[in-house]
Amino acid sequence: MTNAQVTALQYGLIGFFALWATLLIPQLIVLHARHGQVRLRPVLTMAAVLLYACMTLAVTFLPLPGPGAHRLSQTVQLHPFQWIADIHTELLKHGLPMADWFTTQTFQQATMNVLLFVPLGFFARTLWKRGLIGTTLIGLAASFLIEITQLTANFGTAPYVYRIFDVDDLLNNTGGAMLGWIAGALLLSLVRKPVPSPIGVQPTSRQRIDFAQVR
Repeated sequence: MTNAQVTALQYGLIGFFALWATLLIPQLIVLHARHGQVRLRPVLTMAAVLLYACMTLAVTFLPLPGPGAHRLSQTVQLHPFQWIADIHTELLKHGLPMADWFTTQTFQQATMNVLLFVPLGFFARTLWKRGLIGTTLIGLAASFLIEITQLTANFGTAPYVYRIFDVDDLLNNTGGAMLGWIAGALLLSLVRKPVPSPIGVQPTSRQRIDFAQVR
C-alpha cells in the first residue's frame, strides 16, 4: 500500500466519523420514536455502511492532483485482463522470477479492486436482500459510475484527469461484489440452519389410551 493510499484512508476515516456524528443523533431519535427503544443493530448497520462508503470514495478519488503533479499519458484502458500482461511486464522490468507474480504492485492493485467491492456484495445480500444477478448489476453500476467520474475529472471539478478509466477495474470490482454476495449467502445459510437434535433422543409423544379396550 502506497503512502497516497494510506493518506486517502485516513481522510476516509475522518470523513466517516464526521458524517456518523452528524447522523447518529437523528437516527437514535427516529429509532426511539418508532420502537420505543434504541436498537443496537440498526446503529451498527448504518455505521458499517457509512464506513464502507467513506473508505471507498476516499481510495478511489483521493488524493486530488496537486499543482506540481504529472499528468497521465494514458487515461483510458479498454483491454480486458490487461493486468495479467502488466504483471509479466513488471516482473521483467525488475528482474523478478515468475514465481514472484503475487508480489507485484499490479497484482496487489487488482486484488484491492476485488476486495474493495466485496462489502458491497455482502451488504446487497444480507441487508438489501438482492439476488446474485441484482448484486452483479449493482456492482457493475457502482464501478462504472466511479470510472466515469474519474474519466471526466470528477465531472469537471478537478483540473484534469488523474485516474485511468480501466475496464479491468470494472471486471474486478464486479467480481468482488459477486464474491461478497456468495459470502453473505453462506453466512445467512449458517445462521438459519436448524440445530439438529441429539442422536438417539426422540421427542416424547403422548398417546391416548382407551381404558375400555383394556381387559
